[in-house]
Amino acid sequence: MELKTTTARNSYRYGWLLKRLYPYVKPVMGRIILGFLIATPIGLLDGFMAFALKPYMDYVIGQKDLVVMGLTITWQVMAYCIPYAVVLFAVLQGVLNYLNNYLTDWTSQKITIAIKSNLFKKLVYMDSQFFDDNPSGIIISRFIQDPDNASKGIIDKIKDILTSFFGAVGLVFVMLYSAWRLAIVGVVVLLIAFLPILLVRSWIKKTSNKNVVITGDITTNLNETYSGNKIVSSYNLQERQLQIFKNKLDEGFRVNIALTKRVGWMSPLMYMIASVGIAIVLAYGTNLIYIGKMTAGGFASFVTSLLLLYKPVKNLGRALQFLQDYFVALGRVFELADYEPTIVNNDDAVKFPEFNDGLHFENVNFEYKKDIPVLKDINLDIKKGETLAIVGNSGGGKSTIASLVPRFYDIKSGSIKFDNVDVRNIELTDLRNNIAMVFQDNFLFSGTIRENIMLGNPNASEEELMNAVNSAHLQDMIAELPNGIDTQLTERGVTLSGGQRQRVAIARAMIKNAPIIILDEATSALDNESEAIVQLALDNLIQDKTVLLIAHRFTTIKNADRIAVINEGELVELGTHEELMQIPNGEYKHLYEMQFSKEEGTTEV
Repeated sequence: MELKTTTARNSYRYGWLLKRLYPYVKPVMGRIILGFLIATPIGLLDGFMAFALKPYMDYVIGQKDLVVMGLTITWQVMAYCIPYAVVLFAVLQGVLNYLNNYLTDWTSQKITIAIKSNLFKKLVYMDSQFFDDNPSGIIISRFIQDPDNASKGIIDKIKDILTSFFGAVGLVFVMLYSAWRLAIVGVVVLLIAFLPILLVRSWIKKTSNKNVVITGDITTNLNETYSGNKIVSSYNLQERQLQIFKNKLDEGFRVNIALTKRVGWMSPLMYMIASVGIAIVLAYGTNLIYIGKMTAGGFASFVTSLLLLYKPVKNLGRALQFLQDYFVALGRVFELADYEPTIVNNDDAVKFPEFNDGLHFENVNFEYKKDIPVLKDINLDIKKGETLAIVGNSGGGKSTIASLVPRFYDIKSGSIKFDNVDVRNIELTDLRNNIAMVFQDNFLFSGTIRENIMLGNPNASEEELMNAVNSAHLQDMIAELPNGIDTQLTERGVTLSGGQRQRVAIARAMIKNAPIIILDEATSALDNESEAIVQLALDNLIQDKTVLLIAHRFTTIKNADRIAVINEGELVELGTHEELMQIPNGEYKHLYEMQFSKEEGTTEV
């Protein structure tokens, strides 16, 4: 699944989207309803000022008493009460606004947390192919930014829609109360002004999708600049990285300006239509006053309501416009939520077998991309307790073999079996619990050295931990650190040397105590001194284990029981070092004479 190519195809299915959102909304539904109920009087109170103008103009300014159901209210009383009432209602509206904003933020953040947690759960179980296909920036954008927009934005804008809607209803009521003939004209004009919003939905969707891709590319550039800072400096790539960053910013600018060109005309068009409506109302209203069908106070109240009505209607239009953007984000969220990894447990998956025989590759074919074979008919047996080294030219498929055993990927055809059980029929968690891996570049998490080692077995005792530390030859290094084994590591453990990181990774694999060990170029990036001590640690790790060893260096493979030579995805030779050296013009013999013999300082067998 390449996230750049997804289109949030369900972004206009509002009922479906809200139904999918409901499980996240349900736990906080009470507060959401309370917030929506508070939004109702907030909007209605917008009309109070306009409503108060009519009696103030007609009775206070005109110095006339008001008689309501036989009760006389003097103009002096109204002159005193109406201003205080305006202030009181304004204070009430402010308090309600505060409560509403608090409830909106509280519920939105709770929903965001729930969505992010669910998506992150999905992320950690994604298969390796997913991470191969998608750059880090796109993943961060889709898994972090979209949930923010989809939850907080939707709740906030629905609240704005309710507030604006009831504000408009209140003002329309005042208009009808003041002059129902003029109200019909005003409402019709505003509805016409509101129609252009319906025309921009597809543009918003396209722009939103493009912006996600651009934002992801920008984030990827930032991540690469951070992680590759030494390469950037040593190769003087600062201007290159800066230019890539600027290009993406410019691309984002062009996308957003294109949307502005298409959508920006809405606001002046709405304003022009509203202005025409106001002009019609003023002319018609003046005529009604002249013929005695409207008072000056009623006209003032109506015009004030009409002018105030433009704000909630405009806010309503903007809210709906943004809401569409958020629905697009929500569509992308559920697109991820519905994605199922390709590497999953079979319905009849079993526990890891007793492993009495060995690991068997039978006619294994594999490809990362369709119709581009990487491994071709690999047949290989690794007996229990045996160390098998896999060598060959770079890119020949050695590391791919290592990745297939724990099912980071699934093969195209053939089978990989422990004893007689296909790895695809073994529970994933149980399969990987029985395999320990050490890579060329081992990832260390932020935290202490202790925490990184204990990841191999969180239930290990202190004695088991220290045995792993000693077996990995970490004790001297730890003794020199200010807080020993509890020293905090920086991101990726970059404050440690390559050899030190490798030994922490070896200790992590050692404390796991798995029966199968996979070493994927575990010493290829080290200098000779570091390699020597790491090799001692590896020797301790692989004792009494079944080992699959991917290596370039002869010092790493010389103690292997057998050696398999992989070339262009095919198994071309298999045997001990002595057997392979006896093959005339053999691949292994060629590799040895070209590379391995240099490590020993001799060209003789």
